[in-house]
Amino acid sequence: MQIDSSVAAIVTGGASGLGRASAEALAAAGAKVAIFDLNAEAGRAVAAAIGGLFVEVNVMDEDSVVAGLATARAAHGQERVLVHCAMATRGGKTVGRNRETGELTRMSSADYAFSVEGILVASYRMASLCALGMAGLEPLADGERGAIVLTSSAAAQDGQVGQVAYGSAKAGVNGLVLPMARDLMDLGIRVNSIMPGIFATPLMLRAPEKVLQGLAASVPFPKRLGEPPEFGSLVLEMVRNGYFNGQAVRLDGAIRMAPR
Repeated sequence: MQIDSSVAAIVTGGASGLGRASAEALAAAGAKVAIFDLNAEAGRAVAAAIGGLFVEVNVMDEDSVVAGLATARAAHGQERVLVHCAMATRGGKTVGRNRETGELTRMSSADYAFSVEGILVASYRMASLCALGMAGLEPLADGERGAIVLTSSAAAQDGQVGQVAYGSAKAGVNGLVLPMARDLMDLGIRVNSIMPGIFATPLMLRAPEKVLQGLAASVPFPKRLGEPPEFGSLVLEMVRNGYFNGQAVRLDGAIRMAPR
């Protein structure tokens, strides 16, 4: 797909981190970008910087997403590109000891379900609603109507201690990719996912410097954290390259996460 001013894109979680890098990359390539996020202050600032649109959207709320899509489409037209980075999760071990009492406890089903809703269900919600809209577009070369990029994680394959909910929900995102790509093949809509490793996002950079140095040293090569623009670059390739379909791709400097 050629990215230019005729292409509208939606980026969830675009107020910071990997989502922001994706929004910036798409805007720099010429796309009209709408950022969906709950952080209104940061989201508006990023949108202003890239000449885009900010819409306050909670990806865990169907009505919020539907309303956000209507706002974005009124401003930019029907999107041809979705990059979904927003998520919500809760951590915890399947069974572990309470740090204060020493009592054995389990991660509650409610906390597990929250992560599934915030990662897997939200990914399906965004992708399916956008695909429904994309299906009505005039086809481009090869009959293409749209491209969807979902965000998984290296934890989908290397889930660590305390990541039972996060890791399995991110694995579920990868599990969406091929059947969804096949569901949408007759409509000309491609679906892929990216599994980032350890990236220098604002959240990650809150960790102590000693921790960050240790994480960087654990990456085979290059021995540093990933830079968000490197994620944005792969997003662009997945959108531009029409033969990129049905793939879950690691972007991680060849790291394989240890249990802890």
